[in-house]
Amino acid sequence: MAALFAFKTNRHHLSYFSMIVLTTSTSAQTFSFIPRDTPTSMVLTDDQTNTPVTVAITSQTNGDYVKTITATFALKEGHFYDLVLYKNTDIVYKDRIFCTDQNIVTFSVNNGEYISNTTSNTFIVYE
Repeated sequence: MAALFAFKTNRHHLSYFSMIVLTTSTSAQTFSFIPRDTPTSMVLTDDQTNTPVTVAITSQTNGDYVKTITATFALKEGHFYDLVLYKNTDIVYKDRIFCTDQNIVTFSVNNGEYISNTTSNTFIVYE
């Protein structure tokens, strides 16, 4: 599932960027993209460790102008990854991946970290 974000850059142009959102699941996951050519290999680089890892492409399907890749990933919650797809040694696609197990619609960066305190303090207002 890729999330799209749009913002206006000036009076006549609209730009957007997309990000692939995957989970920590060790089951096969899919994402769709518009390639320049059919990829033969995939490399993910964790932004926090800067360590590239080659991920095997399990399957690829062609749609109308898009390609869908299925693969099994070993991702960490809250990490960003740089995705590069290659055909032999040529780069055919680049993107960013964000890993989260939260629902994208209700995603919060503070999920489970902020706890509001309840108090029985009472106060009196004098007029």
